[in-house]
Amino acid sequence: MHYQRERSPSESLFWPVVWAVALHVIMFAMLFVSFAFAPDLPPAKPVVQATLYKLQSQSQATIQTNQKIAGETKKTTAPVYETEQLEQKKAEQEKVAAKAAEQKKAQEAQKADVAKKADADKKAAEQKKLADVAKKKAADDAAKKKAAEEAKKKTAAEATKKKSADDAKKKAAETAQRKSVEDKKAAALAELLSDDVGRQQAMADTVGDQVAGSLDDLIVMLVSQQWRRPPSARNGMSVEVLIEMLPDGTIANASVTRSSGDTPFDNSAVQAVRNVGRIAEMQQLDRATFDRLYRQRRAVFKPEDLGL
Repeated sequence: MHYQRERSPSESLFWPVVWAVALHVIMFAMLFVSFAFAPDLPPAKPVVQATLYKLQSQSQATIQTNQKIAGETKKTTAPVYETEQLEQKKAEQEKVAAKAAEQKKAQEAQKADVAKKADADKKAAEQKKLADVAKKKAADDAAKKKAAEEAKKKTAAEATKKKSADDAKKKAAETAQRKSVEDKKAAALAELLSDDVGRQQAMADTVGDQVAGSLDDLIVMLVSQQWRRPPSARNGMSVEVLIEMLPDGTIANASVTRSSGDTPFDNSAVQAVRNVGRIAEMQQLDRATFDRLYRQRRAVFKPEDLGL
């Protein structure tokens, strides 16, 4: 079995280097041979030098021109770059300023919304307060009105009760007075009928005057109940009224025989007599007494007699 030895790096590069050196030697040899066998030419050194100089000059001018162009370009490019940088910086600043302005505007809008909401809440609270005050005032007014109405009803009820009591008392007094008059008339008539004719005639005049006085008082009382006081009536006035009656006590007519000087008062007295209508007590008198005393009876009425 054969083993192959592994080559080192130096051994692997040896032949390529040898070949490269040999190739360069051959190239230099060929150049030397070509120069050796070349014909002699006139010297052209100045031309070559001029050309070289010109080339060098051109090369330097080109370099300088290129440098100048590059400088100009750099000079031109530098302001443009600086302008672009400034514009970019300015744009960034404007962008930052715009963003700051938007933020400020948003903050101001937020503050305005907060202030607006606070103002709305304040107004709502004030309106609620006013509504509560108005509601309380309405409740107080309603309570006062209700209390006033109840007091008014109570006063009216008390007044009605008092009037009813007064009317009942007055009616009772009138009934008692009327009964008293009737009792007197009945007693007088009974006494007239129980005695002899002479005595009856003697007493008739006396009792007739008494009965007449009682009936006159009755007439005044009945007329006062029907009388309605006119505004012109005054104490001290007096009017004489002629009362015409039938035997059953019906008042046939009433007229003024002597005026008080105040027509409304005169008319009120006449109307009161007519409103009485009928005096039933007249039926207790005999016909002769009635014809003599009450067929036509003059009565004088004064405001104080009628209840002024």
